[in-house]
Amino acid sequence: MHSEILIGRYRKFLLLVACFICVGTVVELWLEEHMGNVVQLIPFVLCGLGFVAIVATLMRPQRMTVRALRIVMAVVLVGSLFGVFEHVEHNLAFALEIRPNAVPSDVLMDALRGANPLLAPGILALAAILAIGATYYHPTLQDQ
Repeated sequence: MHSEILIGRYRKFLLLVACFICVGTVVELWLEEHMGNVVQLIPFVLCGLGFVAIVATLMRPQRMTVRALRIVMAVVLVGSLFGVFEHVEHNLAFALEIRPNAVPSDVLMDALRGANPLLAPGILALAAILAIGATYYHPTLQDQ
């Protein structure tokens, strides 16, 4: 019985951290004025979806909300990987613009260290993994 309480607290902690990451990411993106085009709005949408799914799961930890959380967080994870790709692509394009005669392999390290940080979109992957981890062996999913 005591371990079930601890596991429940641990689940809640993981979900709260994931929720904080979603909110913090929106604040950071807004402060960075990350709204130049439609693609730059994707992380705002992903954070909003993640936030709603996490809050729903915290408020009503039922089978439907836990499953919805997992689906939403899988979408957030894919969106995060897309963001990493976008950052590398833009850094690579900039590096090739500065060194037009270079081949992509010559400027790969420049692309990895470029102005668009690779781990910035990766923070959403962390939120998704934490939230999905919080649903591991969730009691509402065991009653089948």
